[in-house]
Amino acid sequence: MSEVNHSTALRPALFNGLTLKIIAALSMIIDHIGAALFSRMMVLRYIGRMAFPIYCFLLVEGLIHSKNRRAYLLRLLVFAVISEVPFDLGLFHRLPYFHHQNVFMTLALGVAMMWLCEILKEKYPTQSQLLRTGVFLAAALLAELAHTDYGAMGIAIIMAFYVFRERPFYGALLTGIMCVFSGRIEAWAILALPLILLYNGKRGPQPGPVKYFFYIYYPAHLTILYLIWHYAC
Repeated sequence: MSEVNHSTALRPALFNGLTLKIIAALSMIIDHIGAALFSRMMVLRYIGRMAFPIYCFLLVEGLIHSKNRRAYLLRLLVFAVISEVPFDLGLFHRLPYFHHQNVFMTLALGVAMMWLCEILKEKYPTQSQLLRTGVFLAAALLAELAHTDYGAMGIAIIMAFYVFRERPFYGALLTGIMCVFSGRIEAWAILALPLILLYNGKRGPQPGPVKYFFYIYYPAHLTILYLIWHYAC
């Protein structure tokens, strides 16, 4: 299967998947620096809003092109467990903190949702729309009950990019609308959407060490932020 999505043919092809991951990772650490160390510097939180839509978009791309979806989901779940203590300490400075779960939980739930939708589409093609709607609602409810990062809105953004994966402009448009109506801070997520629309449909060079770096980076940077807060603040 070619890595190039035909929906990119009429758009400038500037960013591959690796470039978008780097942008999202930098945006996220800026956001977390603001949340953990400089809560009054809202500009850091505004910049940080770019990360989540990019991760959601790449999550859909990852599922569609994954050769082993079970391993993909398991990897997200493992790092969700690994990241929970650094997440609680780094952002909330307490342990345990049950009122907010880390973003890997949201992404894992999104992958499970999309994978189940794919299975239902294959087995029940005439009823797939209704069944997939039910799967989405169940995933959104579970996200809210589990207090995952971004909650039901996070699941809705993943679903928007999944449903419109061949027409990413519409996925980006829906994401922008959801973010704008979610509040003053989340509205800044629209800054990520032009970058997503400049995706060239290619993963970019991602050997094993590079791929796992972006998983390890999440709990690692949260641990560092906690140590800075604990010893310097």
